[in-house]
Amino acid sequence: MEYYYGDIYISHTKRIEITMSHLTFKIVEVIKKSNPEQTHSIEIMHYALSIILNTLFIIIASLCIGGLTGQLKETFLALFSFMLLRMSSGGVHLKSARSCNIVSIFICSLIPHITYLIHNHFIWINLFSLLVMILCAPNPDANAQIPKEWYLGLKIISIILVSLNFWIHSFVIGLAFLVQSFTVIIPLQRRSIK
Repeated sequence: MEYYYGDIYISHTKRIEITMSHLTFKIVEVIKKSNPEQTHSIEIMHYALSIILNTLFIIIASLCIGGLTGQLKETFLALFSFMLLRMSSGGVHLKSARSCNIVSIFICSLIPHITYLIHNHFIWINLFSLLVMILCAPNPDANAQIPKEWYLGLKIISIILVSLNFWIHSFVIGLAFLVQSFTVIIPLQRRSIK
């Protein structure tokens, strides 16, 4: 029975992804036709707009699940915390938009429901996240083209964000930061961009 619901979810996600890609292409065509001289290529605009629409899909789907399960505020907090730390610390990306959507929605919807598991380990989880930020952040994607001069500032922002949770003492934020910390720890070959 579990596999049946998982298959339905993946099937719907595929359909949504195809629809979003088609919608993105139509929007980009309209933008290009309205101003062909001062716009980027269709491929570049399609890529950028698909990132925006995928992010919106993750946010909306996660918040819908959070609302249906009575954890709307906590789901919003998990999403916001994860995204905020990710902007400054970077991290690995999954290979496809579909896998990113599925994993992100699953994680951001799950975090509010499992906070009871970390009550006795809150300090250790925060310390682990802080240590990862000190040692590994920032770890931007190679396509991000972030100047190396900004790395120290991004590291400091990441450290401050995680450190604030020692004062806020939020289990949801702690778990969101923990998950984001795992995305920052990556194989050494990517570290060579620093």
